[in-house]
Amino acid sequence: MKRGLCWLLVGTVLLSLCCCTSAAPTMTEQTASTPAPSAADEPTPTAAPTPAPSEAAIVISTSVPTDTPTPTPTPTPTPTPAPTPTATPEPTAVPRSCVEIVEEMTFYYAGYGEAAAERVASLLQEMNAAWPEDGQRWAKIMDRWRTLEDRITVNEDVLPDGLPDTNELCIVALGYSLNSNGTMKDHLKARLKVARKSAQKYPNAWVLCTGGGTASRKKNYTEAGQMSAWLKKHGVSKDRILTEKKSRTTVQNARFTLDMLLRDHPEIKYIALVTADYHIKAATLFFEAESILRTQPGEEPRITVISNAVCKTDHEEQSAYYRAGGLVELAGNEKTASQLYHDRYDKKKWPPLP
Repeated sequence: MKRGLCWLLVGTVLLSLCCCTSAAPTMTEQTASTPAPSAADEPTPTAAPTPAPSEAAIVISTSVPTDTPTPTPTPTPTPTPAPTPTATPEPTAVPRSCVEIVEEMTFYYAGYGEAAAERVASLLQEMNAAWPEDGQRWAKIMDRWRTLEDRITVNEDVLPDGLPDTNELCIVALGYSLNSNGTMKDHLKARLKVARKSAQKYPNAWVLCTGGGTASRKKNYTEAGQMSAWLKKHGVSKDRILTEKKSRTTVQNARFTLDMLLRDHPEIKYIALVTADYHIKAATLFFEAESILRTQPGEEPRITVISNAVCKTDHEEQSAYYRAGGLVELAGNEKTASQLYHDRYDKKKWPPLP
């Protein structure tokens, strides 16, 4: 019995050993069961090992080679300074018109005379800077006004001796307002008597009547038409008489008369004015100014006022402001001219001279 149990135990042990040797180990298990190699397992070196580089060697090996060119550093661009803001320029002043300058200039001269000479010169300079040709013309016109009193000899009743008795001379009779029914007033007839005497004295001169329609109830009647009829009736040949029938002011007398003469009568060089005594100086200035305005710089007017003859009246001479009004009308402002003619101009518009 005991011998049987022993053999049973031996058999069990042998069976267990067979099972252990036949089972394949896993990777983990193989690794765990593989013993670490010992120093005897390492191959024997045939030469001394290369020593580890020292700290100094490391520094040398990492330094830049001496023959390598040092790169030129790129210059840092200098930033462009922002432009300094400049002040916004003041807008260029628009030059005043010639009409505005003429209005101021003639107002001051009418009110102050020679005391306004410096102011007039300054205004002419302003005009000349913007419109040189107009500046030259108006300088001549203002000079004609300045010397008017010294230049003009007023002749009563008839033209003086010594004028050319040829067709180069034109006797210009200025009109006067008609009665409402178209008939002439005695004042206009008095002017015509002077014109007739002058025409008789210079029989080869032209005679021109100027004046438009001023009869409130006879619109087709004109001053020039009535004057022409009267002269023909009193012995002046119709072949010598010219008529200008559109004008309503003395400035228009000058403008339309010169239009006709320059266009249709190149032979005429001289004008002799016939009007009233109180009116002759202003009329002379307006005709002279209109002639100057038609010239180019450096030229002389083609037609000049050479003389005058007047009918005597008891009227006062027209004021300097009337003369200013005529020049303003010539410059192109009829509204302001009318205010100056009729003493309705606002004289506070301009500051007084110092």
